[in-house]
Amino acid sequence: MGRKKANHPLIESLEIVAVAAEGKALGRWNDIVVFVPMAVPGDVVDVQVCCKRRRYMEGRIVRFVRRSPLRVEPVCEHFGVCGGCKWQNMPYDEQLRFKQEQVAEQLKRIGGIELPEIGPIRGSRQTLFYRNKLEFTFSDRRWLTPEEIAAQDEPAREPALGFHIPGLFDKVLDIRKCWLQPDPSNAIRQEVRAFCIDLGYSFYDIREHRGLMRNLIVRTASTGEVMAIVVFGEDDRERIDALLSHTKERFPGLASLMWVVNTKLNDTIGDLEIRLHSGRDHIFEEMESLRFKVGPKSFYQTNSSQAYELYKIVREFAALTGQETVYDLYTGTGTIANFVAARASRVIGVEYVPEAIEDARTNSRLNGIDNTTFYAGDMKDVLDEAFVERNGRPDVVILDPPRAGIHEDVARTILGAAPGRIVYVSCNPETLARDLALLTKKGYRVESSTPVDMFPHTEHIETVCALSKLDIHGKKPSGRR
Repeated sequence: MGRKKANHPLIESLEIVAVAAEGKALGRWNDIVVFVPMAVPGDVVDVQVCCKRRRYMEGRIVRFVRRSPLRVEPVCEHFGVCGGCKWQNMPYDEQLRFKQEQVAEQLKRIGGIELPEIGPIRGSRQTLFYRNKLEFTFSDRRWLTPEEIAAQDEPAREPALGFHIPGLFDKVLDIRKCWLQPDPSNAIRQEVRAFCIDLGYSFYDIREHRGLMRNLIVRTASTGEVMAIVVFGEDDRERIDALLSHTKERFPGLASLMWVVNTKLNDTIGDLEIRLHSGRDHIFEEMESLRFKVGPKSFYQTNSSQAYELYKIVREFAALTGQETVYDLYTGTGTIANFVAARASRVIGVEYVPEAIEDARTNSRLNGIDNTTFYAGDMKDVLDEAFVERNGRPDVVILDPPRAGIHEDVARTILGAAPGRIVYVSCNPETLARDLALLTKKGYRVESSTPVDMFPHTEHIETVCALSKLDIHGKKPSGRR
């Protein structure tokens, strides 16, 4: 016998008062927080609760009583279904204000530490077409909206090339125009889709794990160079070559056209051989006088122009004089390490992914940088006291960890090395607050912090913090910058 369906309430005239995590907004009903997606502060709405917990509820809007004066019309026709740009219904200056408040609230509430005034958020000059990488998914059946289903007695099964519906691994929304990546991203996707449909290529069945067309990855660079990677679910060389040759003919300016066969159950291609069809096996990004080689597996900040703004803040906060030994932990492809190398004596980079470290070394050679050294391995295993003894104690440590923050073993080694300065780059204010609380308890003081918006129209926010080591009397050591 199935479980009895919960009797969730309909909340009438709920006022939305703030934004919350995961792009949701919130109101309060009988002293209980109610999270509501696609809402804007100032909205008054009727909400159907669909999830009840002891401390909160979640629901969806069923009727607008009064629309917020903050609301703007989203530019994307897929808004509300795609789930990628959840804040397109808010003006950008309001998005920045909410993000600034989110950082301040998280650092003060969770960290519980004394903070200087947080610097003004650095907004993105581009709020549309700012991403340099997108991955699209083929599906043999596109997602149908409730309106489409209601309009058809027997909805037709149609293919899709687009994005996964949030929370549904086997549902793909067919994207007509995406506002995230500049041309020719949309044109490439639409041309590949049309060619495959016209010639009867099978689109991937995500549940049954079969079908020829699986994924399409497009990378664009600030230099204007474009890379396309087509992921096939079957090794049908005749059809593969026909599609790739057609794509090259229609887009002769492609700097790199690559392909890979993935018959695994997951979509990751990092462990697979990616083959070159035409052009080079890489494209180039540029930042100041530096060039960065970006391959099909390379990590590079997905907002190129904002990455430059972020790195300038990191360099400023590091306060380098040319004499320092710098550790760049979670270095990725060494973009920060190479960016600050000209103002340091030595830069030591550590990263988990071996391929990323090879990219970092390549980028140093490409730019004639000879004062960097890179190591591959799990941070908590590589970074120990012996590592510090071999490479010299750092004057400055730059941290750019994943969303989970730094491992306690990593924190312990950093504290043992006792750098005079720490620059922490975070993509998660919650774990940043946790880690800052630990560092400040162990003899560091937060001197400055600046949020940086890398992802307009989303809830995501980066924050850069500078910490300095205090002496036993709680003061900055003399001679330290």
